[in-house]
Amino acid sequence: MSDTFDVLVVGGGINGAGIARDAAGRGLSVCLCEQDDLAAHTSSASTKLVHGGLRYLRNGEFALVRKALNERETVRRLAPHLVRPTTFVLPHASLLRPAWVLRAGLWLYDHLGQANAHFPPSRRLRLATDPAGAALQPQYLTGFSYADARVDDARLVVLNAVDAHERGARIRVRTRCEQLIRHRDHWWAVLRDANGDVQRVRTQCVVNAAGPWAGQLLERAGLDAPIGLRLVQGSHLVVPRLFAHDSAYVFQQPDQRIVFAIPYEDDFTLIGTTDTDYDDDPAQVRPRDDEQAYLLAAVNRYLRVPVRDADIVWRFSGVRPLLADHHRDASKVTRDYRLDLDTGGAPLLSVLGGKLTTYRALAEEALDRLGPHLPHAGPAWTAHGAVLPGGDGGDGAAVAACLQQSHPQLPAALLQRLASSYGTRATRLLGGAQSLDALGHDHGGGLYQRELDYLVAHEWARTADDVLWRRTHLGLRMQPAQCEALAAHLQARAAMA
Repeated sequence: MSDTFDVLVVGGGINGAGIARDAAGRGLSVCLCEQDDLAAHTSSASTKLVHGGLRYLRNGEFALVRKALNERETVRRLAPHLVRPTTFVLPHASLLRPAWVLRAGLWLYDHLGQANAHFPPSRRLRLATDPAGAALQPQYLTGFSYADARVDDARLVVLNAVDAHERGARIRVRTRCEQLIRHRDHWWAVLRDANGDVQRVRTQCVVNAAGPWAGQLLERAGLDAPIGLRLVQGSHLVVPRLFAHDSAYVFQQPDQRIVFAIPYEDDFTLIGTTDTDYDDDPAQVRPRDDEQAYLLAAVNRYLRVPVRDADIVWRFSGVRPLLADHHRDASKVTRDYRLDLDTGGAPLLSVLGGKLTTYRALAEEALDRLGPHLPHAGPAWTAHGAVLPGGDGGDGAAVAACLQQSHPQLPAALLQRLASSYGTRATRLLGGAQSLDALGHDHGGGLYQRELDYLVAHEWARTADDVLWRRTHLGLRMQPAQCEALAAHLQARAAMA
């Protein structure tokens, strides 16, 4: 049995999902296959920012920063319930950089992008009187603030996949592309799913969006891997909330790096990230003890109340597939991307590098590059096209207000979480439920059966990790026994399917 598609996308991270959505919206037949879960690796292990990348100015990457700042507003428009404009506070450490250098960098950051109501210009702060100064050691008297945004990275991936699916794309999770066989005008791909079933797929074009596995996929296609992919490990820590306000901090370090401390899931703070070269299996990456020590030291240089090892409630790590350049320091390696198009027969496009913020522009450019080989494809559309599923009701607060009117008997905190995660799709999830009992079994942490059913039916969730650490982050609020019970429930459910 075989199916025929215009485009086969290999890789279910943010770039693969974005490309599948763009292609489906151009009227192309699309199949996306992912060997694990959507966003199972790099795309759920980011610092969860939609930003221009202030620190990239230091490396002279003005074009990348301008592109990212332009995309920042576009991504916010696409998913206003997921993307939260946020004030970032940069305390001035006089021994690291003069204040005028910070002012100049922020002035440039303001003018490379376009300030608006969501992303106002930077300003100077007196930390002795500003609320942001209360959490800092008293020697930090001056700071600067600027605007960027934070996002639920894994949900952004899932929403792109959902939209691609609703536009006709086939989304196949836990399906490995084991072989690519090239002909003059088409490819044959051999796909194997989690049950061991094998299917051959015929496609006009292949998009290699396998991230850290991009080189391995090219080897399966009998092609030489492109030179210049550098794998860099980035680790993060999550601790109970360190400050009462909703701003984030940017902490300069003596090694010229910066470390973020960001509000996370209402009751927590996310600390990250590291940049360490990595040469092992990307699927096995784990935070190292020396990375943990580095991140704790980085925030404790600034915070009034130190963070200890015992405070850590979760830590995670991912491997970024970056473009190798002349920098020996992994933190200075460019976050820009390159698209390599091989036309020695049927076309294969490899996606190399990139960052979360620029995924939509990358996808658009990828389809434009493939355009001559897909003459029936429609024009580019995502910059001004429809919002992502759930994004048609405004930000999370606006959606939550509507949900509270339609479901007044449900807890406000639950409705706020659902609004921020699902946008207007929360109404589909809730249906006519007017009580917690109507939502079904409580699996713990605020996860009710109705939400679990929705995730399985509409978002390809299969395991407890899919649900607790990617579709939601309710693993932070559940006891180990509850997580184990959920895993057993999903295993039993899969066995009966």
